[in-house]
Amino acid sequence: MSVIVTDEGFRPDDWTGGFAPLGERSGPQALDLPADTDPETLRGQLEGVELIRVAFPSFSNGRGFTIGRWLRTMGYEGRLRAAGHVIADQYAMARRVGFDEVEISDELAARQPAGQWQYRADWQAHDYQSRLRGNPSPFPRNA
Repeated sequence: MSVIVTDEGFRPDDWTGGFAPLGERSGPQALDLPADTDPETLRGQLEGVELIRVAFPSFSNGRGFTIGRWLRTMGYEGRLRAAGHVIADQYAMARRVGFDEVEISDELAARQPAGQWQYRADWQAHDYQSRLRGNPSPFPRNA
């Protein structure tokens, strides 16, 4: 099983439409993209796609972040899901590049409970650019 992480916390997966590899879908459904997908191959193939799930094979493999950013830059407005080995510390980055949600295993959800993910849910206020602009940091230096 898996758990879906959003800014509101954990929830069960509500997608029932199935997933297809790129180039094998028929009708509006969801695409499964591996981490080594070349974003340029997606041009012209996103019409009617309601959900795209991008694989993260390990927490140290950040290629999925690039794919997510490219999809949003190309104009994809549907649901975008990071799936696999994404950890709570990476949640803010996933949201910043355009992912709407993260799919994690039940085992990871047990090791990193919802509170750890929700701590990072205010991803727009605590980024590097905000700190440069002088917004106060939520992380005290001498804590």
